[in-house]
Amino acid sequence: MSTNNPEFTPPEHPEDGDEAREPRIGTVVWGLIVVVLAALIFLTALGWVVLNGTYVLIGLMIGAGIALVLGGLLSARRSSRKATNNR
Repeated sequence: MSTNNPEFTPPEHPEDGDEAREPRIGTVVWGLIVVVLAALIFLTALGWVVLNGTYVLIGLMIGAGIALVLGGLLSARRSSRKATNNR
């Protein structure tokens, strides 16, 4: 397959449209968890706060679970609106 051929046109991929790709909800939530944990570790190392690790992990997991569920619901709602608009 030569790309120097003037008659050659690469195949189009439907996922490569003009629309910008949105980040996945799970990636954003887990990224936020890592950032929050890093900030808490930094603040603890400076001695500004003293935290109970168990309570921090429980709070982060509850927050992450809520964020993932809400993000999934919003994503499903958005995709169902797109499906009804494309009919």
